[in-house]
Amino acid sequence: MVATIRYEDIVKVPKALLHDHLDGGLRPATIVDLAAEVGHELPTTDPEALGRWFVEAADSGSLERYLETFAHTVAVMQTPPALRRVARECALDLAADGVVYAEVRFAPEQHLEQDLSLDEVVEAVLAGFAEGTAQAVEAGLTIRVGTLLTAMRHAARSQEIAELAVRHRDAGVVGFDIAGAEAGFPPTRHLDAFEYLQRENFHFTIHAGEAFGLPSIWQAIQWCGADRLGHGVRIIDDIAPDGALGRLAAYVRDKRIPLELCPSSNVQTGAVASIADHPIGLLRDLRFRATVNTDNRLMSGTSMSREMALLVETFGYGWKELQWFTINAMKSAFIPFDERLRIIDEVIKPAYAELLA
Repeated sequence: MVATIRYEDIVKVPKALLHDHLDGGLRPATIVDLAAEVGHELPTTDPEALGRWFVEAADSGSLERYLETFAHTVAVMQTPPALRRVARECALDLAADGVVYAEVRFAPEQHLEQDLSLDEVVEAVLAGFAEGTAQAVEAGLTIRVGTLLTAMRHAARSQEIAELAVRHRDAGVVGFDIAGAEAGFPPTRHLDAFEYLQRENFHFTIHAGEAFGLPSIWQAIQWCGADRLGHGVRIIDDIAPDGALGRLAAYVRDKRIPLELCPSSNVQTGAVASIADHPIGLLRDLRFRATVNTDNRLMSGTSMSREMALLVETFGYGWKELQWFTINAMKSAFIPFDERLRIIDEVIKPAYAELLA
């Protein structure tokens, strides 16, 4: 069964993506074009070489050094045309990879160098996603893109970004997030924003349990009330070698709190030593709400299809397991229940039923 799974077949099968950064998924050729327009100096202007540079620079084993690569992508995303182009191409690239639902996140506060307002930044990105979605449909592909607005955890604008997200909730923004270096910047610094979002009945996820351990996860859930955990890979620290769950791990599993696991990225940032060492296999066996994600497609040189192919190769998964991860992600999306159910019942399940038959 497993031997029959080819990469080109994985590309065709419907996929759901919950954790993907807009500024971590640019096409190298686009970076070269936009950098030339604004006079930003790049390590190289050869698109192929630039793509390799991003992967090699991000492959340091340190979250802090990994994050440094974003200086080049953010620098070329400071005008409405650039933001629209990047968002449009993101939607098209994901659709071409078989992604039928994606939540793509970005931090509006990082795109203000040309005096745009926060609202103008969001409007440009949403317009780009709409254009890309429409072009995908014209090409015979289907994708629904929801946008998450991210606040930087080392900054002090989370309340402002939370209000921005709610302001655009009916235009395509489906959730909120905080991101950036975890150590020294606990999620509890942003309690006002999370309490506001809860009062507004709005969804949010929190980057937690990636570079920092169980305290980060505990705070994200028990203090801040996160609906999902961005990464959450360090939950493994609360699981004994025999599979016995500690109280926090048991709570996460019992409450069906989704884990936005990003295998390749987790290796690059040093959260795990290798794909084979990634706890996604154990977490699946223990029936946590585990999902597969890309994080930053440019920095990891990856796609949803590649991440799934790595799991097939490493853990011997077949279509049944890939469907399980996909439905987990779709169940955990921040769009209304009836929309999630429609995509599961009308798009995902029929496609996998053919393969499983």
